[in-house]
Amino acid sequence: MADTSTMPVRLIGLDEVVEACDRVARALRGADVKVDTVVAIARGGFMPARFLCDFLDISRLLSIQIGHYEAGAQSAGGVTVEYPLGGDIDGRRVLLVDDVNDSGDTLQAALAYLGDQAPAELHSAVLHEKSTTIRRADFKAEMMREWRWVLYPWAVVEDVGQFIQDMDPIPKTRQAIHDALRERHELVLDPGQLERVIRYGGLAVDDP
Repeated sequence: MADTSTMPVRLIGLDEVVEACDRVARALRGADVKVDTVVAIARGGFMPARFLCDFLDISRLLSIQIGHYEAGAQSAGGVTVEYPLGGDIDGRRVLLVDDVNDSGDTLQAALAYLGDQAPAELHSAVLHEKSTTIRRADFKAEMMREWRWVLYPWAVVEDVGQFIQDMDPIPKTRQAIHDALRERHELVLDPGQLERVIRYGGLAVDDP
């Protein structure tokens, strides 16, 4: 994750996820795109892919996972397919799904990999796409003109835990964590979300 010290965050609720998936599904139908296989980009694409399978009556769901290498790693600054497909898409009409299309590197690498597997058709869809991406998805629920970190329900513990760990000093009470998230990231969690971040993120707090 990049420097998160003062990064603005947009928290996405589950109802908003469902509505975004519905918009993508309606866009696919409106374009008369018929697919028989959905490929989720792990991990963020799992939930959107499952909703799209439900909305579009598709039973065949596969996944791939893309690895990103930071400076100093073996492939500095690059991306690679870490976990390949577990099924054949030769001759299939495929929809590749992710939650957010940020830089475009992940989408580009995934499309190149799937294109080599000889699908009959290959389309891509995301919930949110940032205007700065280098590779546009074919379908999206929303284009984001103003850059923000997009925080989905399935990543609250992981992402917010990292935000807190990156703070200096790390806040030691629930109220201090709440205030710091609001001031630095424009992010307000409900009490249940905050408790899960503390519990599963292994954070030490001084108040009970």
